[in-house]
Amino acid sequence: QHYYITNNLSLTMSGGVYGGDEVGAVCFDIGSHTVRAGFAGEDAPKANIPTHMLTGDESTKYHIGTNALSFPRDKSEVVMPLKDGMIDNWEQCEAMLDYVYTKCLSVDSAEHPVMMSEVAWNRPAIRHKTCEMMFEKYNVPAFYLCKNAVLAAFASGRSTALVLDTGSVQTTAIPVHDGYVLQHGIVKSPLAGNFLAAQMREHLKEQEIEVVPTYKIASKEAVKDGDPPVWTAKKNIPAVSSSYHNYMVDNVIEDLMQHVLQVHDRPASDDDLNMIPATNFEFPNGYSAMFGAERFKIPEPLFDPIGTNLRILGGDMLAMQHVVSSSISMCDVDVRPSLWSNIILAGGTTLMSGFSERLTTECAAKTTSSMKVKVVTGGNTSDRIFSAWVGASILASLGNFQELWISKQEYEEEGKLVVDRKCP
Repeated sequence: QHYYITNNLSLTMSGGVYGGDEVGAVCFDIGSHTVRAGFAGEDAPKANIPTHMLTGDESTKYHIGTNALSFPRDKSEVVMPLKDGMIDNWEQCEAMLDYVYTKCLSVDSAEHPVMMSEVAWNRPAIRHKTCEMMFEKYNVPAFYLCKNAVLAAFASGRSTALVLDTGSVQTTAIPVHDGYVLQHGIVKSPLAGNFLAAQMREHLKEQEIEVVPTYKIASKEAVKDGDPPVWTAKKNIPAVSSSYHNYMVDNVIEDLMQHVLQVHDRPASDDDLNMIPATNFEFPNGYSAMFGAERFKIPEPLFDPIGTNLRILGGDMLAMQHVVSSSISMCDVDVRPSLWSNIILAGGTTLMSGFSERLTTECAAKTTSSMKVKVVTGGNTSDRIFSAWVGASILASLGNFQELWISKQEYEEEGKLVVDRKCP
């Protein structure tokens, strides 16, 4: 069951199973930060919405989507259907899929095969239940589950690669060989986006900068750098939950990190960092602050965690280059050269300026000089954020993939365990 990347982006399904209709498959990539969904054969997802949702009342159980989340509601909690990248709350997961089908894609689930990504460590019981949900509740004509690392490799035209995925919750290195994940080589580290956000929050606290989320602000005035903000609070705001308030503060911090954080090309002294010009950021309430050396100090633990004031519980604090080298060293000697020369970056945290260059330098120092080290970054930013989705879009639309789908008929004959046989 090897897949070959070809340029044949034919969307024709095999006639026996689908009556010869040309139907585009729907691809889902459900991450811990956002859910991406759209049609196979397209180069970007139609929907890219937060995985978090707000609890509602009897009439509307969950409020989903960016607009719904920006509207404060009385005591509504922010929840999400995933835990450690795996589906944990099925009711919330179904609410999310319902929203995507009706509001984002406007299609009938019974008319489109579904390709869905999964984490490489997904549990069998969750795989079985996912398969059952898609056939029983959504009545899909065909289904396929594929490891997100395999899809990220396919998105860059490779069937063998080491995928370094640095998302919001964790960093994982996943070796892929001939379209299969080498399970024994998976290495995880909690140094990722949420860790950086915790470091940034600590810095803002030390600087006594209060982050006021957008939902509290009615209006603001322009002030000079460092001057106290002049803003008006909204009246009659509902009594929001702490989870909602924290979620909205996190959004501001995420925006701040995207604007100011940068990875230095080598471990740098304070003197070196102080020479680099500071950059400005305006908070939602109009307060304007300059960020200097901390722009580089906050992401530095990704490559040098020793001696950092780490505030994460559990997990080995492995630096990015150690995650890569540990993973590759667990693989067969024959496979290692092709993994070192095909390190693929995925996940939003890798988009920081300087990340790929620093990783290349650090990885080259971890191996022999004769070993070629190449970090593949993808053509543009969306390639990296959407890499698993793009891989799914390519794979689901290949002419020679069509016989690999789990058809409705196969599901009815074999039940949910068919996913173990058809989706390795």
